[in-house]
Amino acid sequence: MSETTISVVSSKALLVLFGACDQHLRKIRDALGVSISARDGRIHVEGDEQAVASATEVLEQLQAQANRHGVIAPDDVVRALAEVRLGRSYSATQPLEVYTGRQIRPRSPGQAKYVEAMRHSDLVFCTGPAGTGKTYLAVAMAVTSLKADRVRKIVLVRPAVEAGESLGFLPGDMQAKINPYLRPLLDALREMMEHEMIRRYTDEDLIEVIPLAYMRGRTLNEAFVILDEGQNTTVSQMKMFLTRMGHGSKIVVCGDTTQVDLPPQTRSGMIDGVARLRGIEGIGAVELARADIVRHPLVQAIVDAYERPRKKKRQ
Repeated sequence: MSETTISVVSSKALLVLFGACDQHLRKIRDALGVSISARDGRIHVEGDEQAVASATEVLEQLQAQANRHGVIAPDDVVRALAEVRLGRSYSATQPLEVYTGRQIRPRSPGQAKYVEAMRHSDLVFCTGPAGTGKTYLAVAMAVTSLKADRVRKIVLVRPAVEAGESLGFLPGDMQAKINPYLRPLLDALREMMEHEMIRRYTDEDLIEVIPLAYMRGRTLNEAFVILDEGQNTTVSQMKMFLTRMGHGSKIVVCGDTTQVDLPPQTRSGMIDGVARLRGIEGIGAVELARADIVRHPLVQAIVDAYERPRKKKRQ
């Protein structure tokens, strides 16, 4: 067993550090398996030597943030824990500035690698399980680029492939028909821009939301183009899409290669593209993992459960 202490300036500082109802304290204690208490203006940490060292580093990081900003959010605790566990920092990554005034930061080392890849490569493939922020961060980078005048428009693209069930005939015009397929992209966009701005930019063709089938024959200059659900493209569709890239454009292709909804024996254009184009200068490939899942905590458990081989029933 090992023990260490950390000085705290005031009871108010201790409240910020521990969080409302000790929520931050419980998160650190449960994650690292240590005992944490406060006495006489000092924090006492007990447990295994390595766990105590990790908990002390997390608490010191959070204390420094509290001194700078006066507040600690639950995400800050998750970020500090991940940094200490993995032995590397990703909080230094420059945040993405969107129209709503928010600063969007990567919340895992894998996400930081993804953001940096989008900054430095004109074409990026990003694969990973559900909940790793593939689409969300791509939209955030697109909005940031548009806001900074690095591109003239955003183009959001998705293949119209149904996830294992037929939706049948969809009423309405073309936009109404494709809206269900493009909803994840639109949901992300609405977190980063006001509704009125999205409507105005859509009317002015600064934001374009289209199905993959409508991309043939086009050339997109000075555009930030996102292909979501890229695993559901065929090889020929992926080639068609990638060759739409014009001068000053960036393309991000994101998808989960464990959830391919193509017909049996049809090779995924994303899997093929990543293998075929790997190593070419200007093309980045990022693979996010279960550790990068930032959605509801149960999502990681669900992904793990589906990836474990099923036990055969006894006859």
